[in-house]
Parts: sequence; structure tokens; C-alpha cells
Amino acid sequence: MSDTPFGFGLPPEEPDNGDEGKKKGDQGGQGGPANPFGFTGAGLPGGLPGAGGPGGADNPFAAMFGAMNPNDLGAAFQQLGQMLSYEGGPVNWDMAKDIARQTVAQGTADGVKDASIGPAEKSAVQEAVRLADLWLDSVTSLPSGAGTAVAWSRAEWVEATLPVWKELVDPVAERVGAAMGDVLPEEMQAMAGPLLGMMRSMGGAMFGQQIGQAVGTLAGEVVGSTDIGLPLGPAGKAALLPLNVAAFGKDLGVPSDEVRLYLALREAAHQRLFAHVPWLRSHLFGAVEGYARGIKVDTSKLEDVVGQLDPSNPEQLQEALQGGMFQPQDTPEQKAALARLETALALVEGWVDAVVHAAAKPRLTSADALRETLRRRRASGGPAEQTFATLIGLELRPRRLRDASRLWASLTDARGVDGRDGLWEHPDMLPTASDLDDPDGFVHREQLDFSEIDKMLGEAAAQNPEQNGREQDGDDTK
Repeated sequence: MSDTPFGFGLPPEEPDNGDEGKKKGDQGGQGGPANPFGFTGAGLPGGLPGAGGPGGADNPFAAMFGAMNPNDLGAAFQQLGQMLSYEGGPVNWDMAKDIARQTVAQGTADGVKDASIGPAEKSAVQEAVRLADLWLDSVTSLPSGAGTAVAWSRAEWVEATLPVWKELVDPVAERVGAAMGDVLPEEMQAMAGPLLGMMRSMGGAMFGQQIGQAVGTLAGEVVGSTDIGLPLGPAGKAALLPLNVAAFGKDLGVPSDEVRLYLALREAAHQRLFAHVPWLRSHLFGAVEGYARGIKVDTSKLEDVVGQLDPSNPEQLQEALQGGMFQPQDTPEQKAALARLETALALVEGWVDAVVHAAAKPRLTSADALRETLRRRRASGGPAEQTFATLIGLELRPRRLRDASRLWASLTDARGVDGRDGLWEHPDMLPTASDLDDPDGFVHREQLDFSEIDKMLGEAAAQNPEQNGREQDGDDTK
């Protein structure tokens, strides 16, 4: 589990950016956040440089606004009012979107800024995806799942993927937010309404700030729409981010067209799987919802915290959140949902890894090097896994990805391409977590003969005279 589940916790440190960056870096010298809400400069107008002067630590609003000019101060108070008046769902997604876009606009740590996509880059991506789909035809029985191929800027990736992030994060945020109201008796909830309303608004803002920053940072790292093994973009649309593809291959010593083609193979393989395994998306997202339903919060701790909160001291709420106010208890429901999600994601990534390697190995001299680079990126806890862990409290186990890849490759040798891909017909046919521990046992296990099951069902239907009579009556009326 992540140390800061649900996105609550200290925000990432701001990179130094001239004098302004140094001012930001000088905050919090006493070990606590100078900003009472934990918002970073990307979250509020004017960058919100903290007040480095005396008294800033004692006065949270001085720490938050003291160094701002009057225009920025007015804008900050306006946004603070918007946060407190927010009455939407568990996450302030308008704020998340704004912060993600601002984070993208700031550029990555290496100083690379986002840029619009030109015609040449669009054409190169389209050609790479077209060729990738052609190569994949020979190594999988699943047909192409990409109706179109697009080249996105980082900002376009944010816009295109936010609806899916919303679907992923809302169930968890909603369950955590509901815990606040659950701790009070019903007759007291009306009395505490204004306080609870303010806390929900602030909670939605805090979620929005954390998610916006995480998604904006991730936009500077991802190379396509399926980097975390989930379909983040619109269905049937294969996407690559040329700026990030170039950054990925910068120091590999591999021709840029080979890097682009290899990453296009991965994107196109993901698209095939999610387009032609109709139950897969709901299976994965259902596991996230199951995880959310299993969240249990220490209500006795919440009762103590809620009873002591001072509405006039917003810094106290931030401290309570950082102190584990919403720290969930491990439950059997959570563990089962997480295990199901981890296994399913490992199987998706393992299948893609095996299929792409089969397509690339005979054609790209750099196939092995690119494969190992991607595997190491995942094994070292890459940005996708870290963001996913921050947002829903899940960390993938990289060891499972290699196990799953070996299992799919062994299945190809033992059963052929059709036999391997046929396992995606139903979730009950897929390998389990224990099968990943013993791939040989699963590969050589006697396959079920579903034709016999169909025959038995047909015989059972024929032996039901009442049903047959109704069918016959229906025939007679035609």
C-alpha cells in the first residue's frame, strides 16, 4: 500500500526555478508545511510564493499570501472562495484539470516545455501505428483495435485522459469522504452541517490538487494512452506523445524511428486487447470499485478529530489529513479486490510484452534493448505506478509482470496463437495469481472441452418438456 493513500499527504517538492523556486524551497523549514492547505504553486494563481518573513509560521494566511502582490492576493482569495463553495462530487475536477494544465505548462524537470504537434510528427505516428498493426497481425488472433492513430501534446493527453481518471478515482474519494459524515449521529449531522460542508469542499479541493499535480506530472513522462495497463484514452484511438517518445529514446543509442515503432507496437497491442475483450475494462474498473467499497476508516479516530476541529483554523484540517485521519484499515474485501486488480493488470501487461516481443524480435535489431528498458522502468517503480499508487493506494508488483510474460510465451509454444488468445474469452479462463507462481502447471493443464458443456446444456434443454411446449406453441402461432 502507498504511504500516502488517496492522494492525501505532502505535495511533491517544487523544482528550483530561479529566485522564485528558491523562495518556494525555503518554506517549511520547521518540518511542517508553510502552506496550510498543502497546495503547491501550481494550484493557485500567481504561484503562491510563501511568506518567508517573520510570523509566517504563526499566521497561516500570512504564510500563504504574505509575499503576494495585491492583484495575486485578490485572485488567491477568489480561488479560495471557489474551493470553499465547491458543491460537486468527491473531487474538484475543475481544479484538477486547471492544475494539471498548469503543471504541464511549467515543463518537465529537464526544462523541456510542451509543444504543439506538427504535421510531420502526426504523419510519423500514423505510419508507425499502421506498420505496428501490420506486424501484430502475424502474432495474435485479435484483430486491430485502433480505428485512428493520433499524436498528442502533453496538454492534449491531460484533456483526453481526465474522464477515465475521474472514473478511477471518484469511487475511492467518495468512500473516504463519506466516512466523515458517518462518524456523527444523525441528529448531530444537521448541527454540524456547515462544518462538514466546509470539510467536504476542502477535501474535494485537496483531492483535486493532488490528482491535478499527479496527472500533470505524469503527462511529462507517458509515451501513449495505455502506459499503466488501462485504457486511459478514447476507445479505438491509438495515441503517442512525440515529445515524450523522443525523451524516452534520448540516451538509448537506438534510432528514433525504431523507438517510435516499438512503442507504437505496445500501444496497438493494448488497443487490440481492450477492443476485442469486451469484459476486460469493466473487470479492471470493477476491481477498483470493489477496493473502494472495502475501505474501512477508524471511526473512533475520526470522532476525536472532528470533535476537536476549529473551523477558523484551516491549518488544523491539513495537519489532521497528513496525520493519517483517513488512514484505511486493511480489510479482506480490499485485499481481494487489490489482488484481483494486480493479477489482471499483470496479465494485460504480460500479454502485451510477449506479443510485442514476438512481433519486434525478427524485425528490429534493438528489440531486446527496448524491451529491457521498459521492464526496468516498470521494475524501478516508474511514474505510472507511482501515480496509480498515489491516486488509489495500489502499487503494482513488477515481479508479476515478468511472470505473466513468461506464462503467455509458454502458452504460445504449447497451444499456439489461437489457443493462447482464446483464454481472453472469459475471465474464468485466465490464469490466476497462483498460476503465475506455477506457469508450467497451468500451461500443461488439460484444457477444458467447452463443446461437451454446450452438448450437456443442449440435452438438458431438450429434456424440459414444459419449455419445449412453450417453444412449440410459439412456433404454431407463427
